[in-house]
Amino acid sequence: MNLKTCLILLFFSIFFLSCNSEEKPSKGSTEWPEITKTAKPWTRWWWMGNAVDKKNITSLLEKYEEAGLGGVEIAPIYGAKGYEDRYIDYLSDEWLEMLDFTIDKADSIGMGVDLTQGTGWPFGGPQVSLEYAATSMKIQDYKKEDGKPFNTPIVFQRRNENQPVGKLIAVMAYDENLEAKDITEFLSEDGKLEWNEPGNWDINAIFLDKTGQKVKRAAPGGVGFTLDHFSKTAVDSYDSYFQNAFNGKNYGFRAFYNDSFEVYGADFTEDFFEEFEKLRGYDLKNYLPYFESEENSEIVRRIKSDYRETINDLLITNFTKNWTEWAHSQSKITKNQAHGSPGNLLDLYAEVDIPECETFGSSYFPIPGLRRDSADIRNVDPDPIMLKFASSAAHLTGKNLVSSETFTWLGEHFKSSFPQMKPEVEQAFLAGVNHVFYHGVTYSPEDVPYPGWLFYASLNLTQQNSLWPHFDEFNKFISRSQSILQSGKPDNELLIYWPVYDVWAEPKGKMEMITVHAVDEWLHPTEFYKQSKYLMESGYSLDFISDDMIANSKVENGEIKTSESNSAKVLIIPETEFMPIETLKNILKLAENGASVIFQSKPKSIPGHHAEPAAFQAELNQLWNSLNFENGKSAHGNGSVILSGDILNALEAMKIERETLVDSGLGFIRRKAEDGTYYFLVNHSASDIQQRILLNKESESVMILDPLTGKRGKLNAQLSEGKTSIPVYLKSGESVFIKVFNDKTNLDIPGWPDYSKSSNSLDISSSWKLSFVQGQPTLPETIQMEMIGPWTDRENEKADDFSGQAIYSSEFNLSKTEGKQYLMSFEKVYESAKIWINGEYAGAVWSIPYQLDITHQLKNGQNTIKIEVANLMANSIRYLDRNGIEWRNYHEINFVNIDYKPFDASNWKTMASGIGGKVTISEYD
Repeated sequence: MNLKTCLILLFFSIFFLSCNSEEKPSKGSTEWPEITKTAKPWTRWWWMGNAVDKKNITSLLEKYEEAGLGGVEIAPIYGAKGYEDRYIDYLSDEWLEMLDFTIDKADSIGMGVDLTQGTGWPFGGPQVSLEYAATSMKIQDYKKEDGKPFNTPIVFQRRNENQPVGKLIAVMAYDENLEAKDITEFLSEDGKLEWNEPGNWDINAIFLDKTGQKVKRAAPGGVGFTLDHFSKTAVDSYDSYFQNAFNGKNYGFRAFYNDSFEVYGADFTEDFFEEFEKLRGYDLKNYLPYFESEENSEIVRRIKSDYRETINDLLITNFTKNWTEWAHSQSKITKNQAHGSPGNLLDLYAEVDIPECETFGSSYFPIPGLRRDSADIRNVDPDPIMLKFASSAAHLTGKNLVSSETFTWLGEHFKSSFPQMKPEVEQAFLAGVNHVFYHGVTYSPEDVPYPGWLFYASLNLTQQNSLWPHFDEFNKFISRSQSILQSGKPDNELLIYWPVYDVWAEPKGKMEMITVHAVDEWLHPTEFYKQSKYLMESGYSLDFISDDMIANSKVENGEIKTSESNSAKVLIIPETEFMPIETLKNILKLAENGASVIFQSKPKSIPGHHAEPAAFQAELNQLWNSLNFENGKSAHGNGSVILSGDILNALEAMKIERETLVDSGLGFIRRKAEDGTYYFLVNHSASDIQQRILLNKESESVMILDPLTGKRGKLNAQLSEGKTSIPVYLKSGESVFIKVFNDKTNLDIPGWPDYSKSSNSLDISSSWKLSFVQGQPTLPETIQMEMIGPWTDRENEKADDFSGQAIYSSEFNLSKTEGKQYLMSFEKVYESAKIWINGEYAGAVWSIPYQLDITHQLKNGQNTIKIEVANLMANSIRYLDRNGIEWRNYHEINFVNIDYKPFDASNWKTMASGIGGKVTISEYD
């Protein structure tokens, strides 16, 4: 083993050790896990035009660190007009100098850096020659009638004069029975077919075509063709370009990043037919009429399944796995979005170091008071089950981090707020995400006027955003949550098999792109989805498992181990039409070795086209018939196989217990730490929840942790038939962590207050002064208020146009009783409030319910209060558009609204800003 190999192995040993252990608390710890840079939220950082400099890099990174960001993912894109003299070509010496400086500066202040391996998306650029560019299979159809000469020249038909001429792969003829003949040898160089066999023939000329797709939103120095991801030679060439650019220097960023697979029309590569025959055992060219058909027939479905499986194999082997191995050779890891690709998402995610999913659009939550205007959201309905493909792959392969591109098109520009972001990210946490990447932050130099440089599809949480001074509080919530969600390991009892061959057998189309935008087609109608959703809603924790993952699993002590750090109690096979024989063999082997398996029904058939399908079907039947079911159960070796259409009932019969806490309306996820088990509990229902709930862990030592404030307290836990009963009071919109200790532990922390019933309440809504601190376009004059309220809609044009921060101040008299707890509540906050009581910072209120415990800051008698409120940018942006002040002037797509139409805020209504309704202080025992 040479020195370089030793150093690479050492690097990855340190990386994976840190990922899996750096946040673990000591045994019996009542402290929050350490907030590392990995636990903090990271952000995509768009370098517009690569127009970056050391002064602004320094200033911006310091602002980001101060706001609580843990790292940046550099993503070079198109630039702003008028600043072309600042543009730096991607991977030039000057650009590499900026990269090096950024990494050094980030490291000096405790931040991390990832790097998009290219500009814009998807992978591509000037280094991608036409030979290595994304490729498609073009089939030109001709007919030859019996007894008539064929005079039509067979030449490549270009879409336009700029399209390069495609390369002829083969010419195939098919008779009336669809029997094939390869007649390529009879085609002359000028396209004349010198072949005249009797009969009526359909002729297919197969060309290797180039999609012509260029990199989307490319930065200077990054314009060029999209890469052929199915060609190892092309991918190797692409990777070597970066290796040569780095010239042996190990730039200290953490990971190479690849965005979602948005390679349109790429369905082929030059050696595809040869690879297909090696992998599937027959020549696809002989079956092109079935391949081109969309008839819902068995042979069409089987041929297309084989084609899609081959595309999947090439994508995994030649791109994802190959790319990750190359990155490791460069002492880097990989972070990848598999969704949108034409492959098995689970296996694609499993081949990288950090699987990354995406929250796209706005979800509906029935939380009272949560703003969700139909005009401000995209016409999509995000499904959190989609996120579980990434988290499942990470869990089953022993990878600790699951990242998410978060808040992409959450709402219309400048109208997305922290209260909307919180349930969206909590939903991602419940799906297994624990490494949030915001989408995102744009590099904007200090000399660019308000609102600075902005990216068209972003949440635009930049330093110019009026919410920026309050961003740190939102980031603390994320950091505290992720410090726990990155601790220990997942604690899911079920594995659900994903029948990907059923998806690949779709008769329509050529490629089967597994996208977030088409879940109604490939996901929602399936029993896999219906059973997964039902089981989770019933209180079970689960991960998805692929054929390959089943093959790589083993059994220890009756549990299915998918990696050294992950195990589950039951493998569930939902209704499946196509299952490979090897997969069924592997499932039965697990059962033989002691595993418990539930089949919803017998798999109907094997996938793909076979010369002797009856023999394969007979083998499948023989394997199945080796099971001897009595009352739906068959002993098999040391384990058992259950056949039941009612999976929930089967689990209950096996005494695999669900978490009954979901019956209250709570959502949850568990993590198993060294000294106990963490529960993340979320109330996204329309009602407050107050009751005792049971946890499927047994302990008298239970602690509650509030990720909003960082406060901790012990709960009155009671043992109940091997479970733990705890009191829960969560208002709609609230979330907490519960820690159930393995051993009886002396919790030297205060008891958790009971906020369910107030003994007294003080209304402090009257007599306030409102002063404007900083913002755009101008500062309004101070307002005296008899009753506290928003600063908007007061017939004050300056206030209606204002975006920034303003301070409400007042005094009040309170009779404070020792031993009581005091909770300040607001009916409405537009959008975030920081609160000082008697000059001491008490905390922030930015999410529903709008409340804060201020017990420690209050004093008996006269008290002063100061509330700094930050509103949205919307009103000031409307002012700019109404007054014709140009602020959006970019190359490429420029700046569009949520419907991808030209952005114009001039007709927007005034967005409410400030404090609305009553402000009260309530006393609790």
